[in-house]
Amino acid sequence: MRIGELARRAGVSVKAVRYYEEIGLLAPERDTNGYRDFDGADLRAVQEIRALAELGIAPSRAAPFVECLSDGHEHGDECVSSLAAYRDAIAELDRAIAELSARRSELALRLDRAAGRGFAAEAPVAEPTAGEPPAPDYTVLPPGLPQPEDDGAARHVPGLPLPDLTLGRSDGGRLSLAGLGTGRTIIYAYPLSGRPGTDLPDGWDAIPGARGCSTEACDFRDHFTELQEAGAARVFGLSSQDPDYQAELCERLRLPFPMLSDPELRLADALRLPTFAAPGHPRLFARITLVVRDGRVEHVFYPIFPPNTHAQQVLAWLRDHPEEGE
Repeated sequence: MRIGELARRAGVSVKAVRYYEEIGLLAPERDTNGYRDFDGADLRAVQEIRALAELGIAPSRAAPFVECLSDGHEHGDECVSSLAAYRDAIAELDRAIAELSARRSELALRLDRAAGRGFAAEAPVAEPTAGEPPAPDYTVLPPGLPQPEDDGAARHVPGLPLPDLTLGRSDGGRLSLAGLGTGRTIIYAYPLSGRPGTDLPDGWDAIPGARGCSTEACDFRDHFTELQEAGAARVFGLSSQDPDYQAELCERLRLPFPMLSDPELRLADALRLPTFAAPGHPRLFARITLVVRDGRVEHVFYPIFPPNTHAQQVLAWLRDHPEEGE
């Protein structure tokens, strides 16, 4: 077959085929008129090279796989040299991931420091003693968390009136949900937040939608001013944890808004909000956000994933749905 037909059947460009030949991956026969004559083996080789490139293995490193096919194997990765190429590619990915993780940690640290400017200085964090593992950083979302699915548990909520409930606030005050006032109120409910020196429930990271409460709070903190400019008159976090626990969170994360405490999950009962259980916690709020206007739930975000960018999702919705007169 001619080079154009090979390229078409393999799903690559003619230029790519010429490059593969240039680096020694292809060695087609030549007709008497000098045209390249490719066969089925060349097609298999180009398809293999393309598949490897999609995995991040460059054509310059595809020789072991092409040679394996040339030796008569059905698959290009049935040879020891091909397995070694896989291992080398994985090692390179591991190094890249480690470098990216280190860069992300540094950026998160700088973000935390920058976000704290203009707020009250926080107390210094004690360094771990020798041999003691560092406390987990709940402001960083670990990779690989399971994504929650929409089970329909919140479809009935839009349009419901807020119940006449009074909840404790992290700043020591009380808030009547029936008297929020004019303008939109954002209430984001979350299961529970961790703190240094306090373990999360066993298997917490394996529960879809459970992990990420502190990262969610940080995202609302970092976009608080933008949320206000987009029409959010008030922002509250809500959980079943007590006000003192929430006060520590607000101080540690320097949150510019208070948290609401509902230890008996009365709001969940009144609106039939989704909940779940975890070891040591028979009932917790599932992560859900309510946009409240004129005493009723105007919009619901559920399920929420990832939580560390959820405030930006709320911000985008507010900008896309301005109140009349704005």
